[in-house]
Amino acid sequence: MKNRVITFAFSAILGLALSAPATAAESVSLDELLQQVKRGRVADAEENRTRLQEFQRNRANQQQALADLKAERAREEQRSATLEARFATNDEEIIELERALQERLGDLKELFGVLQQAAGDARGNFDSSLTQVQYPERSEWLTEFAQKMGSTNRLPTLQEIERLWFELQREMTESSKVSRFTTTVVSAEGEEQQREVVRVGLFNVVSDDKYLEYVQETGRLVELARQPQSRFTNRAEELFEADSGMTAFGVDPTRGQLLGLLVQAPSLIERIKQGQIVGYTIITLGVIGLAIALWRLLILTGVGAKIRSQSRNLEKPGNNPLGRVIKIAHDHPNVDVEGLELKLGEAILKETPKLNAMLPFLKIIAVVAPLLGLLGTVTGMIITFQAITLYGAGDPKLMAGGISTALITTVLGLCVAIPMVFLHTLVASRARRLTQILQEEAAGMLSERAEQQQTAGV
Repeated sequence: MKNRVITFAFSAILGLALSAPATAAESVSLDELLQQVKRGRVADAEENRTRLQEFQRNRANQQQALADLKAERAREEQRSATLEARFATNDEEIIELERALQERLGDLKELFGVLQQAAGDARGNFDSSLTQVQYPERSEWLTEFAQKMGSTNRLPTLQEIERLWFELQREMTESSKVSRFTTTVVSAEGEEQQREVVRVGLFNVVSDDKYLEYVQETGRLVELARQPQSRFTNRAEELFEADSGMTAFGVDPTRGQLLGLLVQAPSLIERIKQGQIVGYTIITLGVIGLAIALWRLLILTGVGAKIRSQSRNLEKPGNNPLGRVIKIAHDHPNVDVEGLELKLGEAILKETPKLNAMLPFLKIIAVVAPLLGLLGTVTGMIITFQAITLYGAGDPKLMAGGISTALITTVLGLCVAIPMVFLHTLVASRARRLTQILQEEAAGMLSERAEQQQTAGV
């Protein structure tokens, strides 16, 4: 109480000091402050007296509440002892009942265990089956059925056993059918669409001319990003449009695994890209060589036609290799055989380079292409060995890039070199044949000039 009075007095003094005005008329005297402290002490004493009387009045009530709580605790302790005794009795009764149940079950216990295992296996098979798209509710039922039997040891009812039998029989029946139904299909662009699909047993599902695959995680049919060859997609379209009868169709016996690998298999363009700069160089040389070979074949064909036409009219030399050779003989009618032979040989030598033009370049391409392929092979193997050095040989995918480069460049080099050898041989043989015609006609003209000179000498 003393501390409270001191605190009150200090607070009053502090309040007066903070709120006191500057004029002396409004200040509070010490006597007034003393009276205020005295009045506060009297009020505190009165409050404490009132609280003490209230506590004394409630003391009897608190003692009665304590007695009531002790009585309630005693009753609850008695009830707990009764429940414990009943629990022990029930536990013994349950043990006896379970023992009697196990004795009565006998061989049925093993049967129910096999039934539970069959339900679990069926659920796993159904989840990965194409028929799951048509009958999704069976998976939920099998899950609940297996959980109930496993967690509560509840015996299956006759209706549940017949339902399991029905689901197994329906799966076997549907595996031999070609069914048509409407379901959600995810397109190659990722859009969900309601489409009519045709399921071929447990093997494949098609829609129009597209093969679909079943994604177990999402429970959706997804259109393959890359479809098989046209001969298979055409058969799929025929099957989709057929109403009855027999239709040829390409079936994937692995239930979509081979079709799924088509997404990972690179196309022709992707394989060419694996050859990188060496592969592009080989292809460029092949295109250039093919263009040169076709160009030379066209030119030699035209020249050959002119030469054959000229060989039937030796009196009027034209603007072609044989005509120019004949013109040499006509321009020198008085030259002896030896001199004419030299002049004709010189003319043939002038025409030969024109006929053999670009042949060396074709031969160079035929030789360089496999060498570039070998260069790409070596480069790819270097990349492979670097990957092995850095990451080891545990993951084949790390080495796949270098091996692909090595093999693709070799294939490209051979694919360019082999046709170039044939084209070079074809063009060279055509030019050699024309040169041979020039030599034959020149030999004929020399023989004719020799006969004329012999006749004139006689």
